[in-house]
Amino acid sequence: MDNVDEKYMKMALELAIKGVGHTSPNPMVGCVIVKDGKVIGKGYHEKYGQLHAERNAFKNCNESPQGACLYVTLEPCCHYGKTPPCTEAIIENKIKRVVVGCIDDNPLVENKGIKILREAGIEVTIGVLEDECKKINEVFFHYITKKMPYMVMKYAMTLDGRIACDSNDSKWITSTKAREHVQTLRNRYSGIMVGINTVLADDPMLNCRCEGMVSPTRIILDNNLRIPTSSNIVKTAKDIKTFVVSNIDISNIDNRKINELENKREELLKHDIEVIFAKDIKEALSMLADKGIDSILVEGGGIVHGTLLKEKLINKVYAYIAPKLVGGSVNKSPIRNFGFDKMSEALKLSDIEYINLGEDICISGYVK
Repeated sequence: MDNVDEKYMKMALELAIKGVGHTSPNPMVGCVIVKDGKVIGKGYHEKYGQLHAERNAFKNCNESPQGACLYVTLEPCCHYGKTPPCTEAIIENKIKRVVVGCIDDNPLVENKGIKILREAGIEVTIGVLEDECKKINEVFFHYITKKMPYMVMKYAMTLDGRIACDSNDSKWITSTKAREHVQTLRNRYSGIMVGINTVLADDPMLNCRCEGMVSPTRIILDNNLRIPTSSNIVKTAKDIKTFVVSNIDISNIDNRKINELENKREELLKHDIEVIFAKDIKEALSMLADKGIDSILVEGGGIVHGTLLKEKLINKVYAYIAPKLVGGSVNKSPIRNFGFDKMSEALKLSDIEYINLGEDICISGYVK
């Protein structure tokens, strides 16, 4: 690997992340085409269902790409989906060399694209800035291999560990700058999840309020379908895709309760809200994955967070901490109904990052 390859792969990475929030459940991919030491074409996967990065780069070429070197953050696809294979375009345009950031774990691709290019006589180099290329698509790799959404727990708390006062007031724990950062997370992940108690207490919108960003699909955990039709969630469901999840095993409840839930389900359906009945949270997440939800930002409150941690379903954590002290009940902690008796048993985060956001700080990391 040389510095020239790294230089152009960094350029491809910068292009790839421009697709954040728009490509799900596809990966973010960037591509740069270089000929005689100069960039002649650049492109990225701009939106799900549209041209892939390689084909956009060819479309943007300012001269013939024959004999050029193509840099791409992810192994080129070799199958027909919503767009034709990128390997075909690379071969047709007579590219001499292809530099790939990382292999595509999608079983439809995985090393097959590399093999096709090499069989066509194209030199292929793999693994340039591999870690960086994998990290920008950590959601995609998890989703495509686990068939489950990538789960991200987010909460804001005071310095003494409270997510609300005893009066339930929680506006606002963190500063405007920290709340703006949260909007970037809502744009990045395809779903957002809260429990029904959060809806009843705060009547949130759970949308993305920044121009050019995409609002995530809203997922409400509501076993008894108590969500009011007067809530902001229901009133805006025709504009923002919304699911209500009931983790009730309907085979173990009486007919009266089943009829009651079905009537409520029909009422919510009139507001374009789809109700999912699942026996537990794992089954619910699997069903959401089948519907194309590749990642979920969980802003659910202590009980929801505790349940997901107990079931080992959280992959990453974002904790926003404000330099405030409010005291009060332990029931206002960010994680409830789950814990350890010994500090040595505590869940640990890895690859920690610290982000200064005005007077607040965000600590993020991966759950081991």
